[in-house]
Amino acid sequence: MTTRSVAVQTHVAKRRDVEAKAINVGLLGIGTVGSGTFKVLQRNSEEIRRRAGREIRIATVADLDVARARSIVGDGVNVVADAREVIADPAIDIVVELIGGYGIARALVLEAIAAGKHVVTANKALLAVHGNEIFAAARERGVMVAFEAAVAGGVPIIKALREGLTANRIEWIAGIINGTTNFILSEMRSKGLDFAAVLKQAQALGYAEADPTFDIEGVDAAHKATIMSAIAFGIPVQFAKAHVEGITALQAVDIRYAEQLGYRIKLLGITKRREHGIELRVHPTLVPSTRLIANVEGAMNAVVVQGDAVGTTLYYGKGAGAEPTASAVVADLVDITRLATADPDHRVPHLAFQPGELQDTPILSIDEVVTAFYLRLVVADKAGVLARITGILAENDISIDAVIQRASADGDGLAALADGKGKTDLIILTHDTVEGRMKAALVQMQALPTVLAPIVKIRKEELN
Repeated sequence: MTTRSVAVQTHVAKRRDVEAKAINVGLLGIGTVGSGTFKVLQRNSEEIRRRAGREIRIATVADLDVARARSIVGDGVNVVADAREVIADPAIDIVVELIGGYGIARALVLEAIAAGKHVVTANKALLAVHGNEIFAAARERGVMVAFEAAVAGGVPIIKALREGLTANRIEWIAGIINGTTNFILSEMRSKGLDFAAVLKQAQALGYAEADPTFDIEGVDAAHKATIMSAIAFGIPVQFAKAHVEGITALQAVDIRYAEQLGYRIKLLGITKRREHGIELRVHPTLVPSTRLIANVEGAMNAVVVQGDAVGTTLYYGKGAGAEPTASAVVADLVDITRLATADPDHRVPHLAFQPGELQDTPILSIDEVVTAFYLRLVVADKAGVLARITGILAENDISIDAVIQRASADGDGLAALADGKGKTDLIILTHDTVEGRMKAALVQMQALPTVLAPIVKIRKEELN
């Protein structure tokens, strides 16, 4: 037998030994996503084994409610109350963190990495705020941190950005990445209801938490947009520099006017490459109703990516829920299983670009952002008002796309003023302009005695 034949047989034997050994997973937290992960792994165990090359099994679960956890996983899985028991167990290969939040989750993830465990997490808040520290620790220890489930639930957008679109220079990303707010906006549009009424409905149906602040104020979407921005443009995660606005101030009248103008209002996470930096922002946005993303309704998620080679691609699906999110968690487990024995330098980098190639490109302030605007002004119904307002816009070098007037939606339509005059809604669409200019123009317009209420300003994106 030749030396080469012996080497080949030895390699094959080693591979068979590895394939014979199951991957043992330690699950930290078995709530909605954790229980979904356990069920998916059980139900599809054979399919997953065939894809991964080895069995993947949950060996230990850590949860403060031991009795509830045991009722989910049965007698074949070890259940403990202390997550650190899982991390300390030498038999555990991968730790799945599903606790959430910034505090104990950060400590446990860093401890798992220090112990030489690979980590899977669905914790977008943790990565958006502490991702740079966590990824650096993982590189130092030679382990992987996988986080497909952290953005858009079961939609494989992280893998698309990190791997599928590697050949492209990403130009921009725009995403509906929070199902709660999309459900609320869809209901406001279809039923003509105000925000407060629909929020109560969303809470009753389980789409919104008892404390929905992170969702309705845009924070959750900003966490996800921050992660996508870092992967798309090869920059560190920088959540603190994101501009964040929620949907709490949106009024049904503006959703109605947008519809009449051929637009729909969506809460978008947007990140764009610009000549002097990166835009990173979350806010309500008018989108042409002809765009596919404008027609994403209910609690669904969708992300549009513009690449120079591939053009525009759309990723759509369920952004939350037990099994959709579990789908992403299990996909990460399979990826780690396939690559566990690979040279760490030859694995897919956490943020797509090689660690030494991340650039310190600045995140632009909101005043530097370039976008178009929808403005609604409640004004005195008298001669010269429109001319003065359009004059102010012209003085600030802001070009107007369209102007319409409607009987005021305030009160009973043309409500009487003290001097007996009526009032009207003036709706203006602008072309692209720098936000700082728009802010200056709004100050001037708001100071006019003929402007009778706070001016409504909503950004508009054509997403061409």
